[in-house]
Amino acid sequence: MSRTEDAPINWLPAIILIATPIAALILLPWYALNHDFSTAAWVLMIGYLYANGLGITAGYHRLWAHRAYEAHWTVEVALMLFGGAAIQNSVLNWASGHRTHHRFVDDVDKDPYSAKRGFWFSHMGWMLRNYPSSTPDYSNAPDLQKNKIVMFQHNHYLAIVLFMNIAVPVIFGYLVGDVWGTVLLMGLLRLVVSHHFTFFINSLAHMWGKQPYTDENTARDNFWLALLTYGEGYHNFHHIFQYDYRNGVKWWQFDPTKWLILSLSWL
Repeated sequence: MSRTEDAPINWLPAIILIATPIAALILLPWYALNHDFSTAAWVLMIGYLYANGLGITAGYHRLWAHRAYEAHWTVEVALMLFGGAAIQNSVLNWASGHRTHHRFVDDVDKDPYSAKRGFWFSHMGWMLRNYPSSTPDYSNAPDLQKNKIVMFQHNHYLAIVLFMNIAVPVIFGYLVGDVWGTVLLMGLLRLVVSHHFTFFINSLAHMWGKQPYTDENTARDNFWLALLTYGEGYHNFHHIFQYDYRNGVKWWQFDPTKWLILSLSWL
């Protein structure tokens, strides 16, 4: 295992993950004191947050990383775009790394975000430096390399990120008459919240909760995390039944990702 001081800094993710929360902490209170955030900007922020979250959970995770279901190409395009807006790397990078995580879960040398290396590391520290365990290896994703939509996103990732995170909030802000308020809420705050809600699955979902299905790994089921992660909080179940399109298998468990996939299957 590489010691922290031995791994070179991964500058671009480090800048994004550190600068965006700082910018949000400074700009949002300043804007709130000097201007009014419109109701439309708040509604757009919440709607876009959910769209990004489902792009990751229904798209990056359950569709592409685990092949838990098949989707029409129009659904794939939508999930690719909204998932790309979350700025968590391309589908190919994300899904390949996640497959490695499942194969070597909790291995401190091979699991890219092993919870046994601590909360900070599994939450976001693993992205701030170029650790050997997170080096891309697409040999486990030949199916994704043959997917035209996945590879289009991979090859045009920067353009998609800029369009979905800058152009889209500006356009919607113009349409509702609140450009800066919408950019700050739908663009900046949504991105920061989206990041850390997703990161909770790598960190807290391996540390806090119950283990009704297995105690052979650190994954846990947690209702409260499911509320923040669009149903991904039932993580102990997921690590045993990773090819199930559901995470919350009980009718009463909160899993909007499951409900989205099921609803789309009826169409």
